[in-house]
Amino acid sequence: MSFPWANEYKPSHPLMQWLDEKLPLPRFVYNAIGAGYPVPRNLSYWYNFGVLAGVCLVLQIITGVVLAMHYAADSTVAFNSTEHIMRDVNWGWMLRYMHANGASAFFVVIYVHIFRGFLFGSYKAPREMIWLLGVVIFLLMMATAFMGYVLPWGQMSFWGAQVITGLFSAIPIVGDALHTWLLGGFAPGQAALNRFFSLHFLLPFVIVGAVILHIWALHIPGSTNPTGVEVKSESDTVPFHPYYTAKDGFGLGVFLLVYCAIVYFAPNMLGHPDNYIPANPMQTPAEIVPEWYFWPFYAILRSFTFDFFFIPAKLMGVMAMFASILVWFFLPWLDTSPVRSTKYRPLLRKFIWFGLLPCVIVLGYCGGSPAHEPFVMAAQIATAYYFLHFLVILPVVSLIERPEPLPFSITESVLGKDEHAVLGQGN
Repeated sequence: MSFPWANEYKPSHPLMQWLDEKLPLPRFVYNAIGAGYPVPRNLSYWYNFGVLAGVCLVLQIITGVVLAMHYAADSTVAFNSTEHIMRDVNWGWMLRYMHANGASAFFVVIYVHIFRGFLFGSYKAPREMIWLLGVVIFLLMMATAFMGYVLPWGQMSFWGAQVITGLFSAIPIVGDALHTWLLGGFAPGQAALNRFFSLHFLLPFVIVGAVILHIWALHIPGSTNPTGVEVKSESDTVPFHPYYTAKDGFGLGVFLLVYCAIVYFAPNMLGHPDNYIPANPMQTPAEIVPEWYFWPFYAILRSFTFDFFFIPAKLMGVMAMFASILVWFFLPWLDTSPVRSTKYRPLLRKFIWFGLLPCVIVLGYCGGSPAHEPFVMAAQIATAYYFLHFLVILPVVSLIERPEPLPFSITESVLGKDEHAVLGQGN
C-alpha cells in the first residue's frame, strides 16, 4: 500500500546503508511490517489471526523438519518409529504433540480468519486476489494435513487413507485408475506411505510461497477494516509498528498460553485413540472419522445417501464436498452489494451469525458422529442450507438489502463526527 504520507526508509548506520544498497532487505522489512506500512487505525482483534496463522505455519515447519529426522517412512516400522520419537528421542514427545496440536491450532486460526473475511467482506474488490490466494492456501493446508494424518500408520491413519483416497474412484471412467495411481497400488501400503511422506514434507514450503503471494497481494490495496471504508487520509492510518506489532504481540501471547496448555496438559484431547493401535488391514474400526477440522466437509460427503438418476450417491457426495470449498472462489462475484462490511449490512449479518455459523457447527458435529440417524438427516439439512446461503441467500440479500449509512471515513468511525478529527487537525 503506497500512500504519499508513508515514510521512506533511510538507514542511518553505515552497515545498514551498505546492505540496503546491495540487497534492500531492511527496506523491504520496513515497508512490509514497519513504520513504512500504514494500516487502518480501527483494526480489531479479528485481524490478529493472519499473524497467528503465520506463526502456526512456522511452528509446523520447524517441528516437522525435526520429526522427519527420526521418522521412518516404511510401512513395517512407521508406527514403531513414531513410538520411538515419543519415548526415546530427547523432547520427542513434546515435538510430536506440538506438531499434532499445531495442526489443530492452525485450522482454528484459519477458520476464524475465513469467518472474519465473511463478516467484513474481505473478498470484495479490490481485494479479490488476496481472497483467492487465501482459498488456495486453505486447500493446500487440507492436503498437507490429510497426508500428515496418515504418517503415524495407526488404525485411523490407515483406514482414513483408504476411505479418502477411495473417493477418487467415484470419478467416472478414470476414477479407479486415479485411485490406484495415488496409492501406488490397490490399497494403502509402502508406496502410498512414501508418497504421502514426501508430499507432506514438500507442501508446507509450497504454502510458504503461496503465503508470500498472499501478503504481496495484500500490500497492493492495503488492509481492509471492520467498517469496510477505504483509507482517505493520513488520519485514517497508523504505522503498523509499533501499534499493531504490540496488538499482535498481545494476541500471540494469549494464543501461546492456550496452545501450551493443550500441548502439556491435554495433548491427546483432539486426537483419536484408535491411532495408538498399529494399522491392521484385516480389522476395520467401528467408526472411521477424519481429524476434527475435516468434520464439516466429511458430513457433506456423507449426506448423500441415494443415487440421483444416473449419478451415484458417492459421486454426488464427492462433488458436494469439493464444491463446498470451491464456492468460496466465486464470493467476490456472488456478493454484489456496494457495501463491504456486515457491520452496516444488518440482514446479511443475521444470516451469517444465526444461519451460516450454526449450520457449520451442526455439520462439524454430524461429521464426527456415527453415520446413522438423526445425524444423517441433520447433516442433509445443514448441507442444503450451506449451499443455499452462498448460492441464493447471499446474492439475493446483496440485491434487496438496504445497508445502514456508512461513516465518512475510518477516523469518523473511531472518533465520531468531529470535523477537526476527520481532517486530522486535532485541537
